[in-house]
Amino acid sequence: MKSLAKLVTYTKELNPYYLAIILLTLVSAGGALVTPFIIGAATDEIVAIVGGERTFEAAIAGVVWLAVAFLAIELVVTGADAGGGYFGDVMSAKMRSLLSTRYYNQLLQLPQRYFDDELTGTIVSRLDRTITEVTRFMQSFANNMFSMLITTVAVLVITAFYSWPIALLLFLLFPIYMWLTALTSKRWQRIEHEKNAHVDTARGRFSEVVGQLPAVRSFAQERREWKLFVEEFTATVRLTGSQSRLWHGMDALRRLALNLAFFGIYLILFIQTAQGHFSLGDMVLLIQLVSMARAPVSMMSWMVDAAQHAVAGSRDYFKVMELPQDEREGLELRDPAAIAESREGQATALPVRFDDVRFAYDEETPVLRGISFDVRRGERIAFVSGSGGGKSTIVSLLLGFYRVNAGSIELFGEDIAHLKMRSLRDQIGVVFQEPSLFSGTIRENISYGRPDASEAEIVDAARRANAWDFISGFPKGLDAVIGERGLKLSGGQKQRIAVARAMLKDAPVLILDEATSALDTKSERAVQTGLDALMAGDRTSLIIAHRLSTIRDVDRIITLRDGHIDEIGSPTELAASGGIYAELLALQLEGTSASRERLREDYGIDG
Repeated sequence: MKSLAKLVTYTKELNPYYLAIILLTLVSAGGALVTPFIIGAATDEIVAIVGGERTFEAAIAGVVWLAVAFLAIELVVTGADAGGGYFGDVMSAKMRSLLSTRYYNQLLQLPQRYFDDELTGTIVSRLDRTITEVTRFMQSFANNMFSMLITTVAVLVITAFYSWPIALLLFLLFPIYMWLTALTSKRWQRIEHEKNAHVDTARGRFSEVVGQLPAVRSFAQERREWKLFVEEFTATVRLTGSQSRLWHGMDALRRLALNLAFFGIYLILFIQTAQGHFSLGDMVLLIQLVSMARAPVSMMSWMVDAAQHAVAGSRDYFKVMELPQDEREGLELRDPAAIAESREGQATALPVRFDDVRFAYDEETPVLRGISFDVRRGERIAFVSGSGGGKSTIVSLLLGFYRVNAGSIELFGEDIAHLKMRSLRDQIGVVFQEPSLFSGTIRENISYGRPDASEAEIVDAARRANAWDFISGFPKGLDAVIGERGLKLSGGQKQRIAVARAMLKDAPVLILDEATSALDTKSERAVQTGLDALMAGDRTSLIIAHRLSTIRDVDRIITLRDGHIDEIGSPTELAASGGIYAELLALQLEGTSASRERLREDYGIDG
């Protein structure tokens, strides 16, 4: 239960709600405890009338007033229960909001390596499952547990006043019940953890398959994916069977102990009433009090079950929340004026500088070994290497997705290791091979990097990106909804939206990571027109090449071999050097199917 106690501390903003629930619970429990006394007193009055001890006229007024008191108390209890339910529901909703937003905040500030090792669907499933389980329990706990605890303590005290043997039996029920429950807890938690792992894996794969359904269908792997999904949930059924046998077997023992204890309680109560120790009203009072104690004991099984789920969920939640953040990934907002001012102060510094950079995704496989180069303002640099040569890794390091193992990377004279990532990325525009559009409107996607941009600025960016012709052809223009990942657009249209987005951002450094490699020739020409406009002026451009035709116009080419820089020079210089670029030109000039295949397989380049 430490996890749940930690949860309450973690959501201390909800303390006013907890307090309101406790106060209303006290009122409700107090009213419920008074009710048996009223019924008991009414029973004695009626027995006295029936037995001839009191006349109807003398006693009936008291009975009526007892009935009125009963109604008044029930109304108060009803109001308190309704108020407690309201605060419990709002508390649960606020807790879900707090836990969800803090989880999201944490994810946005975790290092990129965390996401490299996790399925997106698994991350989403964990958010949904754990927070649902935790908030559901806390809502039930708030609405029921306080009332149960207060009622139980009061019943024990009142019962002890009338009969200590009955109170003792009631009291012994709770430690026995909890002991029997504790016997199952550790094993139950282990099984629940295994179940959650299977569920998260299945949901993670489900999300991945739905996101790439055309690929799954094109390889005719629907049945295979379905079988994998079934296997994960079949495992949860098997584990649930073991878990259920364990839980309900012990639950049967708990209920046996409960029934034996209540057998003893009622036997004592009936015998002592028959012996004259209690009046009929006292007996009715005690029966109701004992029944009030029975409900919490019986309900404890359900509460413990819900608590087990919540504990398992909260552990998964806090496991993520306790991961170390990348302190550079702050979510602070920056003043646009401050961004403009920082760019004005960059007139003399080199836009990009790599100094003896070394990097590996894991210790066994170095990717970059001693990479050093400078990029001047307005210069166009292309990176060429064999597949896996480190081109995309250089881009990822410049964007701050990973920390270098050694060396340094400077952006306008500042070591990016000491920059907040928002400050770094404000100065870099990116067009990737996958345009990464969102499921809103064209307007929202183009203005993603500058949400405050005017319509005129958005239209201007769309025109310069060679995208306005097709945008204006939609009935809703910029407000056309493009679907998840832009599925309603063609590949060329999506990429031109991405180019317009980078244009509107107007960052001084531009990264083109195979921005047209997935397009047909016609689409490539349209996109390339937009890219040429984007790279114009004094913008510094770093290009990962995928077609030799796009490399010929750059200022310098950097070739990589086995994680090292092999050559740096102009296209003309490297064409005559006999290195990688010269080899690529030779393969292109050869023009055979074998040479084109080698360009694609070894270099990821189309001739």
